[in-house]
Amino acid sequence: MSLRINDIVPNFTAETDHGQITFHDWIGDNWAILFSHPKDFTPVCTTEFGAVAQLAAEWEKRGTKVIGVSVDSADDHKKWKADIEKVGGAAAGFPIIADEGLEVSKAFDMLPSEAYLPDGRTPADSATVRSVFIIGPDKQLKLSMTYPMTVGRNFAEVLRALDALQTTGKGVATPANWEVGQDVIIPATVSDEDAKAKFGSFETVLPYLRKTKVPD
Repeated sequence: MSLRINDIVPNFTAETDHGQITFHDWIGDNWAILFSHPKDFTPVCTTEFGAVAQLAAEWEKRGTKVIGVSVDSADDHKKWKADIEKVGGAAAGFPIIADEGLEVSKAFDMLPSEAYLPDGRTPADSATVRSVFIIGPDKQLKLSMTYPMTVGRNFAEVLRALDALQTTGKGVATPANWEVGQDVIIPATVSDEDAKAKFGSFETVLPYLRKTKVPD
């Protein structure tokens, strides 16, 4: 069955280049981002993991832990990190899961249950293992994105989506292209009277589209 928004994400125990983890325990009371890729030592993914490393201070500021997942070994991950750090110009301090048996990839519905890795495999054999999952402290899936092999992920957008998710936890929604500091949307299910009591002043653009400042 597909993993859907607000589902509790699978818990698992796995080896990483930082040692063994149990996923829910590793998340703890934090937000978490699990980002996957089909193979170590591949060009697009090296640039992506470098981008994640560059954002270390931003993840920490938002109380968010990041973790990669690959179908290669923990030893390969350790070797690959030298390339990641060279390309990204920043320390790659996050762990990378060694998903050689595909348990995590299948649990998160990135590969079909019958998938296997053939001898002499190429990235194409695990191409769909190229996703981003944002997970809340409640261990629920809040957002997911899946990309093709040729399109590098925009981690500035992942960061923006994380900000939006953390903001909407205050009982609001965000409009298209929203950035931190901009007005948010009052849900249509909230009456004008309740909106005034909760948010104070607000702008009515349409009867069902009302904008206000982010509540404290």
